[in-house]
Amino acid sequence: MKKLVILISGRGSNMEAIVRACSDEGWPAQVAVVIANRPDAAGLAFAASHGIATAVVDHRQFQDRERFDAALAARIDGFEPDLLVLAGFMRVLTAGFVDRYAGRMLNVHPSLLPSFPGLKTHQQALDAGVRLHGASVHFVTSQLDHGPIVLQSAVPVENGDTPATLAERVLATEHIIYPRAVRWFVEGRLALDGLRVTLTPPEPQWLFAGHTAGEGA
Repeated sequence: MKKLVILISGRGSNMEAIVRACSDEGWPAQVAVVIANRPDAAGLAFAASHGIATAVVDHRQFQDRERFDAALAARIDGFEPDLLVLAGFMRVLTAGFVDRYAGRMLNVHPSLLPSFPGLKTHQQALDAGVRLHGASVHFVTSQLDHGPIVLQSAVPVENGDTPATLAERVLATEHIIYPRAVRWFVEGRLALDGLRVTLTPPEPQWLFAGHTAGEGA
């Protein structure tokens, strides 16, 4: 039985998707704890309502990133996780923290990496005039929003899209690909070969969502 620790900063909709998939699909895993860096993170209530332990390590109580990361790691390690899952965790992690969990920490980023790292990815995509946008699940490295890619989703950028409409369609695909990638890790199907992630037995490591309902006819 694999132990998962999930980190959130707000609502944690991807955390919700992972918790539900773990239960509904009968993964050989359990979410040991959901940890937030903000005491008002809405996702804590969801986790508690599903019988999952919760904890808060408030980043505002620490003088610098190093001290915050050290306290966070101490709380995480108390649960002896096999996998650390970042689900809307809005903190830049130090290299030491990332190295501590190398090969067992996943993140989802709302762009087709390596394009558009950082914040405001949907506005970046619209400004660049791309016709496809999406999300990437990747292993975390010390380089922000980089690392070996496990699974990606793509949606078309439609005429008239705003950052909000594009974000909504991308987020819907995140709720599909992130649980899928976590399940693959839990099942021991992922292997790292440099920057490439191999999946055994193989299946598509991408999802194309196509047009939204009623469009493109």
